[in-house]
Amino acid sequence: MHKAEFIRRFHHIQAVALEPDYPLRSKGRPAAVLIPLVDKPDGLHVLLTERAHHLRHHPGQISFPGGAVDPSDASIFDAAIREAQEEIGLPSQNISIVGALPVYRTISGYTITPVVGFVDPDFETKLDANEVASAFDVPLAFLMDRQNHLAHHTHRHGETFPIYFIPWQDRMIWGATAAMLRNLSFYLAE
Repeated sequence: MHKAEFIRRFHHIQAVALEPDYPLRSKGRPAAVLIPLVDKPDGLHVLLTERAHHLRHHPGQISFPGGAVDPSDASIFDAAIREAQEEIGLPSQNISIVGALPVYRTISGYTITPVVGFVDPDFETKLDANEVASAFDVPLAFLMDRQNHLAHHTHRHGETFPIYFIPWQDRMIWGATAAMLRNLSFYLAE
């Protein structure tokens, strides 16, 4: 899928079914992630990160660049762009925001806004070793194919919640990252 096709599918007026998130009892801490879509000759790819292994929360997990919204951030979009610049060295001028998915609440108490943006591939990643162990990309077409999604159901407080997994080569994309990708797949479905 290339840019024009992505925009045609992403910006529509029909209602989209979403995967259930975690029902927080309070508002949750605002956070933003960037779903960076890199335009390559074979189509769009999603740039993902592997969190540093020494981190206290979610070490080694596959994620999008992002984090908590700071008081200095003018908007949720600015937070996603700032975090991408801090974590992987992605210059803000290389990002064109397309839009955002609905917020996704996590069991860890965050209310995450997934910001979708096209990324000009003309940059060299500069990983912040304190936060990121590696960065890699996956073809968007692979991630959007729900045949590649696995689900496990867990129980908490008498309720059942799905946890999604998307295996890619020697990595496992799972949890909130996989759920947000799954939600994006509903926006792009025809």
